[in-house]
Amino acid sequence: MTLPVVSIVGVSGSGKTTLLVKVVAELVKRGWRVNTLKHDAHGFSIDRKGKDSWKHKKAGASSVALSCPDKIAVIKDVKKEWPAERIIAGFLLDADVVITEGYKKAASPKIEVVRAKRSKKPVCAKDPLLLAFASDMLLPGHTPVYKLNDFRGIAALIEKKIIKKHKPASVTLIADNAAISLKPFIENLIRDGVSGMVKSLKGVRRAREIEIRIKNR
Repeated sequence: MTLPVVSIVGVSGSGKTTLLVKVVAELVKRGWRVNTLKHDAHGFSIDRKGKDSWKHKKAGASSVALSCPDKIAVIKDVKKEWPAERIIAGFLLDADVVITEGYKKAASPKIEVVRAKRSKKPVCAKDPLLLAFASDMLLPGHTPVYKLNDFRGIAALIEKKIIKKHKPASVTLIADNAAISLKPFIENLIRDGVSGMVKSLKGVRRAREIEIRIKNR
């Protein structure tokens, strides 16, 4: 992945959103650009009945895009749920870090929120990618435990362990909605080969970012 990702996970009602919002605000205050991704296992709706975009979707459009001078939104049907890596690669790369809410099974570093009133048993305790707990009780093991409201400490942890240690890849490869890990040799081969070909095209000078989509028939 071309930028670092960390997931804030926990059971429903544990306080994931509350912690995420405060951590994002603290990281932005420290000068970092942050994008977020929320996972909802039960489905969601962002369109209101009667709106033009709702009428477009109701008519049978599989995707509807809304655009205005300062933002865009896309409502898209998918045959199979996209993994976080695909969504991030397609829409969320313009940041220093992406913080997801949920995705407890994803292959990304995690901070688990454990609130005594909701659950006393962590769900990611055995995950080797678990960075820390945010909790209102003592938890066994060697994983660091932060207080539920210690958003500054957790933001500092993400800054130190995730953002500053990340070495961004120059090439992101997505094949059938799955992010493919590339060895340095292959990464350099793709980057240099594609950049060289694009540079030779009429009307193209030095492109800072190139996106290619190939659909095999």
